[in-house]
Amino acid sequence: MGQPRAVGSAEAASARLPLVLTALWAAAVGLELAYVLVLGPGPPPLGPLARTLQLALATFQLLNLLGNVGLFLRSDPSIRGVMLAGRGLGQGWAYCYQCQSQVPPRSGHCSACRICILRRDHHCRLLGRCVGFHNYRPFLCLLLHAAGVLLHVSVLLGPALSALLRAHTPLHTAALLLLPWLMLLTGRVSLAQFALAFVTDTCVAGALLCGAGLLFHGMLLLRGQTTWEWARGQHSYDLGLSHNLQAALGPRWVLVWLWPFLASPLPGDGITFQTTADVGLMAS
Repeated sequence: MGQPRAVGSAEAASARLPLVLTALWAAAVGLELAYVLVLGPGPPPLGPLARTLQLALATFQLLNLLGNVGLFLRSDPSIRGVMLAGRGLGQGWAYCYQCQSQVPPRSGHCSACRICILRRDHHCRLLGRCVGFHNYRPFLCLLLHAAGVLLHVSVLLGPALSALLRAHTPLHTAALLLLPWLMLLTGRVSLAQFALAFVTDTCVAGALLCGAGLLFHGMLLLRGQTTWEWARGQHSYDLGLSHNLQAALGPRWVLVWLWPFLASPLPGDGITFQTTADVGLMAS
């Protein structure tokens, strides 16, 4: 009786570990950023209007970032609780032996989540959850606003970092940018200088990563594809630009990028999807 419960607890803990590590990383960067701004070199002084605009932009970005993270984690993209029994008869649905259930097209089993995901795209390692039909929209918006937040911080700290680098030799500069931890441990830089270099490095790398992810998934969004379908060259669900955008983002697809809690219900159910062949039959 006790062993299955222990196994289930271990699986739940392992599933939460990526999210915990990501949260710890974000907290560490946030603390070092606060140290840089309060005690370290910090950004150059700003006028009252510029400071107000910076604060308004940062608030807007953080609200969108945290809101989309919450929606992404709260939305369950799996087949859990979805009535699939009997719906796939005669439809050519695949059978998942791990879930012991027929699964609709575009679905797939995730070994990390241990369940099939509706319209499965991929498993997000940083947040420890699969990206699927019900949480694809907050995932896309999360990439956009995460890149914006990280780029904003990089721009704020850029002048201070530039001034710090100009005060040292090229070799010292390269070592500080590439190996800030080593420079700190060897006593070559102060804690404030290390924090400035580390936060800026992390933000620039994170902004590039999120930007690249947004460009890639933006391409998939316009083509009506998942990552799995893109890798196999499948275009069965590309029904045109407008339909593809509404299928993934809802009818208010232009506005959902600006506020995570804007109502824009998805037109489908994640189980049945219209294909290009269906459109051709209806047209004929």
